[in-house]
Amino acid sequence: MEKKDETKPLVTIKKEIVRQERWYFGGLAGILAACCTHPLDTLKVQLQTQQRADYGLISMAAKVIRDDGFLALYNGLSASCLRQATYTTTHKHWLYPQYHDNRYTKIKIPDELERNIEDPPENMDKSMLDRIQGSMMGMAFGDTLGAPVEFRPPEYFLGNPVTGLEAGCTRGLKKGQFTDDISMPLCLASSLIAQHGFVPYDQLVRYKWWHMNGYMSSTGSCFGIGRVTRKSLLEFQRRQRDFAVKYKISLEQLDFLSDVDLLKKFDVYCSGSDVAGNEALMRLAPVPLFFYRQPIAPVEFSGCSGQITHGDQKAYDACRYYGALIVTTLQGESKDNLLSGKFYQNHILWFGIQRLHKEIQMISEGSFKRSGGLKDGIRGKSYIVNALEAALWAFWSDENSFEKGALSAVNLGNDTDTTAAVYGQLAGAYYT
Repeated sequence: MEKKDETKPLVTIKKEIVRQERWYFGGLAGILAACCTHPLDTLKVQLQTQQRADYGLISMAAKVIRDDGFLALYNGLSASCLRQATYTTTHKHWLYPQYHDNRYTKIKIPDELERNIEDPPENMDKSMLDRIQGSMMGMAFGDTLGAPVEFRPPEYFLGNPVTGLEAGCTRGLKKGQFTDDISMPLCLASSLIAQHGFVPYDQLVRYKWWHMNGYMSSTGSCFGIGRVTRKSLLEFQRRQRDFAVKYKISLEQLDFLSDVDLLKKFDVYCSGSDVAGNEALMRLAPVPLFFYRQPIAPVEFSGCSGQITHGDQKAYDACRYYGALIVTTLQGESKDNLLSGKFYQNHILWFGIQRLHKEIQMISEGSFKRSGGLKDGIRGKSYIVNALEAALWAFWSDENSFEKGALSAVNLGNDTDTTAAVYGQLAGAYYT
């Protein structure tokens, strides 16, 4: 830590005063703007949601005042003011979309964001911090390793095995650029940090920002989004619109709801009950990494984090099981114990009264331990059961080498980047 210059106290005081003024003036300006524009936002919602185009701006304003009184134009103002105050005074502005232009058309990619991140506490266990970083970096490396050959069939790799980072793929990515497999975890991580906890509604909002505006994308635009995830996010937006009408919330406020009681009324499970794609698993790591101190919480939250877009029990349980593995890895568990067929039974209290789906339980008991890999039926497909099994097979057979395991995951073919990213979440934490 840099030592302060004790001979220049006035400079230090002056800087501190200027910083405080900027915060207060920014917050007051944001609140004043919200007070001025809130009636227009309210009318905009009414105009956009009317069944027939019978009213214009003036006539709609007259109708609202006639039916509910003048103050109805200011319904929800307190939440809007709070949000504006938070916007303009927070240190964590990098958690929200930032743009290159005032018209909000060109979004900044993650490495361009204006960040103000404090160093970790000095008393934090450095080995724990290394494992957390290792999990995130392992996930990112696996994704970028597999992206250039995504969706190639297994037969392709028999004569053309991947041996290192490459550029290309159907999207023309540069070497090292990540795909949706990292954009979604970054959205999830930013939500956990901004909300100081697990708020599924906010997670869906950030996924929506990614889908609509390219938030947390390596290119500034959304690409690679799966059909199921896209469908779930469109359903989320539909529910948001209905929710806005029912509770008289402006569209501007919708993405920043903070009322706990109101959030409880919103159904965040936006998927059918038979959807079990691997996208629920590929974005998982931030949840167990964030809640690792209390094992029961990350196991349950891991399941919920996947289920909001992938409603099948197999998706829920695959995420719970893998979340438990990551938490246990952070605690320094041996590889033999992690991959033991008794892992689930040894940690059964973490999973509560709901047992694992039989297909996920079979994996927990060691169905992935097949020395022949691809020849023995291991597949890197988009079905979450295949993805989980393939990632664990790569970890089990990697001979204690992250590089070997990541390459093995990619060379299974099919959904190469996701298989390797899922492998990297666990192996990155373990080998750090």
